[in-house]
Amino acid sequence: MLRVVNSLFKHQSRFASSMPAPLTSPDILYTGLFVNNEWHKGKSGKVFPTINPTTGQVIAEIQESNKQDVDIAVAAARNAFKLGSPWRRMDASERGILINRLADLIERDRVYLASLETLDNGKPYAMSFNADVPMSVKSLRYYAGWADKVQGKTIPMDGDYFVYTRHEPVGVCAQIIPWNFPMLMMAWKLGPALATGNTIVLKPAEQTSLTALYIAQLSKEAGFPEGVINVLPGYGEAGAALATHPDVDKVAFTGSTEVGKLIQQASGSSNLKRVTLELGGKSPNIILSDTDMDYAVETSHFGLFFNMGQCCCAGSRTFIEDKIYDEFVERSAERAKKRTVGNPFDINNEQGPQVDQEQLTKILSLIESGKNEGAKLVAGGKRYEGLTGYFVEPTVFADVKDNMTIAREEIFGPVQQLIRFKNLDEVIERANKTDYGLAAAVFTKDLDKANYVVQGLRAGTVWVNAYNVLGAQAPFGGYKMSGHGRENGEYGLQNYTEVKSVIVRIPQKNS
Repeated sequence: MLRVVNSLFKHQSRFASSMPAPLTSPDILYTGLFVNNEWHKGKSGKVFPTINPTTGQVIAEIQESNKQDVDIAVAAARNAFKLGSPWRRMDASERGILINRLADLIERDRVYLASLETLDNGKPYAMSFNADVPMSVKSLRYYAGWADKVQGKTIPMDGDYFVYTRHEPVGVCAQIIPWNFPMLMMAWKLGPALATGNTIVLKPAEQTSLTALYIAQLSKEAGFPEGVINVLPGYGEAGAALATHPDVDKVAFTGSTEVGKLIQQASGSSNLKRVTLELGGKSPNIILSDTDMDYAVETSHFGLFFNMGQCCCAGSRTFIEDKIYDEFVERSAERAKKRTVGNPFDINNEQGPQVDQEQLTKILSLIESGKNEGAKLVAGGKRYEGLTGYFVEPTVFADVKDNMTIAREEIFGPVQQLIRFKNLDEVIERANKTDYGLAAAVFTKDLDKANYVVQGLRAGTVWVNAYNVLGAQAPFGGYKMSGHGRENGEYGLQNYTEVKSVIVRIPQKNS
């Protein structure tokens, strides 16, 4: 699906003519806590603002959940999970029908949801409409198909026994999602959990709660029973309360490695929760000298700058073979300077603002560190002038060394680092010399070299002559500090089931 986005701005007029016009000021319908299929105010009485990153202005005030609200939502989810509840009595095929119905409703309201995502997150409407919404729908439909196909095995065992396994739901699942792909990450979490019969308390990122809250209402319209899907907007207090709650059986978190470590620690404080973490990355993108130069430059540009660089698997360490390094740098700088930045509701713009002031400040600080540590700035390098929101110029650094801050730390912004290498063994070793291991890529026409690099890289996803190609069918997750567990595909179901062995004695007829 992301290959659609990759070509999006090469064919802007075609996409503009086929895309419905956005709602530049969509109505804000839901700002509360969604528990038991009803809307509530937070027990603290507090609200927090959600900001339009294009203007820096407040969009709406949202109810803030706290530990008391978490207790109520978890109790609702626990009650919905009880044996004999409508959700537990429901046929697996019927669960699939409900998930498909939710996908139908998201598709029905795709213009509104894409507009809301762009307003709240800042990503171009063309991306929201052509990537985030359809990928969310595809994810839900994929797992809807799995709902009545999750099954165990019969196992031969010594002695007079009949042995089989059951794959049963884990229970109450806390799901904490990030702000860079709010709608899509919600779908990635909901799909496998619902397909396998779990109940959910989901906390969206405080920066981008609006689409999650709207989809919560759609879940009620789809017909999900009370307590199956609960959504609590708020800050870290709510997330921490979910991670430590004794009645939460599993935590799924997508976000920073720093917060992931805290969740991992907290999850064992009251009980031993199952935890899956999809965390940060500093992904190597390796360009060999035999590659198609035009294609590699453009795809590497997309691999870094997509979603304003706010992508955990962004190809932020681009290694280029010495023979073609200077030409690749020149072309990459030219491409970055042509990148259009501005109002994300304008189809002609490839890049919108960063999500908030905190991210803007962090990115600009890291850009300064690159300059100070001797990297060569060949494009961009500062806040975009003439725009009121959190805009950063598309930035490219050359002559980057492995020990520089910009080569080690996750920037999560539109900053490309171009690094020189001489041979395969060298670049594999350097590519792996990082705490992260989420994704990687290699560009070459030589299949033997590609396979050699693929086997050497320690990353959960490795692309060959591609970047940012993701699908509901293919597992996604990281090595090392990029987390553990996998989302998407059949592998994603394993996070949400317990395996029960049933051993039945078979009476033998007396001789």
